[in-house]
Amino acid sequence: MTLKLTDVVLTYPDGDRVLTALDHVDLAVAPGEFTAVVGPSGSGKSSLLAVAATLIRPASGTVSVAGTDVTDAGQAARTRIRRDHIGIVFQQPNLLPSLTALDQLLVMAHLTGTRPAAAAPRARELLHAVGLAGKEGRRPHQLSGGERQRVNIARALMNAPGVLLVDEPTSALDHQRGERIVTLLAELTRDNGLATVMVTHDASALPLVDTVLTMTDGRLTGGR
Repeated sequence: MTLKLTDVVLTYPDGDRVLTALDHVDLAVAPGEFTAVVGPSGSGKSSLLAVAATLIRPASGTVSVAGTDVTDAGQAARTRIRRDHIGIVFQQPNLLPSLTALDQLLVMAHLTGTRPAAAAPRARELLHAVGLAGKEGRRPHQLSGGERQRVNIARALMNAPGVLLVDEPTSALDHQRGERIVTLLAELTRDNGLATVMVTHDASALPLVDTVLTMTDGRLTGGR
């Protein structure tokens, strides 16, 4: 499933001025491609993820998921697109403290109307894939920071999205754990044919991705 942003402009009112958060941005990520977006704080990286996730509608340009233009979709349709096609890994895992690792994933399946008994095998498979086999019954306070982030990633994949959007996944982790998380993301991207975009400040993660783009003052440049 391909993610494509074409000539996207995003603006915000800022007192008497209009702030341009995204300035004619083009981005295309193919299935199995792991793209990193770097740049200083305030350059537009978070805005890029929000538009790609259909959380914010751009002022102009188009957003396409799996060849379908979703730019002007209504709120219900955008919610459905996120639920069915887009996985989001937030900077902070924000796990529900009373739920086990397994239940964190089952909540996502519930949103699609899938019964827990039917969803449990996939949830266990995903937890195993992210290195948490045997820890399905642990609650967030019983997991390390890296393990909580792994639950966060597995949860984002529960509904089999084609697009994965990742916001600073290593910011709260030490170097070794951070490298393991990015390595895991690279493996999941390849093995599941995901179109993955990761915003990061962690330069050590860049050798593990396919493409590196730089965001500066709302403009996206670069690539390798």
